[in-house]
Amino acid sequence: MKPSRLLLAVAVAASLLGVVYVSHANESAGLKMTRAAERFIASLTAEERARATFAFDDDERLNWHFVPLQTDNKTPKRKGVRLEELSQAQRDAAMDLLRAGTSTDGFIKATTIMSLESILHDLEKGRGAVRSPGWYFYSIFGTPSRTGRWGWRVEGHHLSLNFVVDGGKVLSATPAFFGANPALVKDGRLKGTRILAEAENLARNLSESLSPDQQKMARQENQFPEVQGGRRDPSVGAPKGVPGSRMTERQRDLLFKLLESYTSRMSAEIAQAQMSDIRRTGLDEIYFAHAGELKDGSPHTYRVHGPTFVVEFLNVQSDSAGNPANHIHSALRNIKGDFGLTN
Repeated sequence: MKPSRLLLAVAVAASLLGVVYVSHANESAGLKMTRAAERFIASLTAEERARATFAFDDDERLNWHFVPLQTDNKTPKRKGVRLEELSQAQRDAAMDLLRAGTSTDGFIKATTIMSLESILHDLEKGRGAVRSPGWYFYSIFGTPSRTGRWGWRVEGHHLSLNFVVDGGKVLSATPAFFGANPALVKDGRLKGTRILAEAENLARNLSESLSPDQQKMARQENQFPEVQGGRRDPSVGAPKGVPGSRMTERQRDLLFKLLESYTSRMSAEIAQAQMSDIRRTGLDEIYFAHAGELKDGSPHTYRVHGPTFVVEFLNVQSDSAGNPANHIHSALRNIKGDFGLTN
C-alpha cells in the first residue's frame, strides 16, 4: 500500500534528523554515488527498475524541469520512479543517493524543499497541481560503474539535480536547481524557515556595497527572464553588470561567498572542484547584475555570470498565500553545456 502524504512527510522529516549514511573516507564523490545508485537499483522491483532506468544516451537525460509536470487528470508526466511509490527501505536508499551528491546543508535544503509541498497542499486545498513530498522522481541513466560513464537525476517541483559520473569521478553536477515556495515560511510549524537565505542575503549585501557608479553598471532596467528548463545549456547571452575587476576587495569577497552559497549545496569534492575552476579563471571576468530592489516583498532578480558558469536567481512571484515576491527560483548552470556536454 502506498504511504500517505502525511506518513511520507514524516519520513522525510525523520531523514533530516539523521538516517545513518555510511561514508568511506577515501572514496571519491563519484564512487559514493556509484555505490549508492547500485544499492538503490537493487532495492527496486523489476517493474520499478524498468521505470527508473534509462540508457545513458536516452533523450530523457536532458529533459530536466523544475515545474509540476502532470496531466489534466493529475497523473505525472515526469519519468522515473517517485518516492511515494517506494517502501521505507527503498526511500532510505534513495535518500542515501541524494546524500552522496550533496553536502549536509544541500541535503537539508533539498529535503526541506520537498517538505514545503505539504504547506502548498494545505494552502491550495487541492486546487491546481498535485502538491506532495512524494512527487519527487529518481532516474538512473546508464549502468552505475566504477569505470564507465553513467548519470542520475532527482527531480520534482522546485528541485532538479543532475549528475554525470565517468570512471568514478563526477564529470558534471549541473544543471542544479533549487527553488522555494514560500521563500520565507510565514506561518505554521516551519514558521521562520528561509531555505535559500544565503543566496538572498549575500546578493543583497553585495548590491548595497556598490557605489553609485557601480550601481549604474549592475542595475538592469528589466527583470531577468525565467530559468530555462529542458535545455542542455543556459543560453543567457553576454554577461551584464559590474565585473569583479571593478570591485573592491570587500565586494570581491562578497561575490566569492555568494558563489560558494551555490556550490556548497553539492558534496565537498564537487564544490571544491567548482570553486577551484572559479579561482583559476579569477573574479575579474565574473559579472554581477540585478533588477529590482533586493529586499523582502519586492520583486527582484540577479545573475552572477562568469566565463564558464552562470548563477540565475529570481524572486518575482507571490507565494501560495499571496505574499508578494516570496517564491524563489535559483540555478547554477554550465555555460559550455550542462550534463557534461560541450557546445
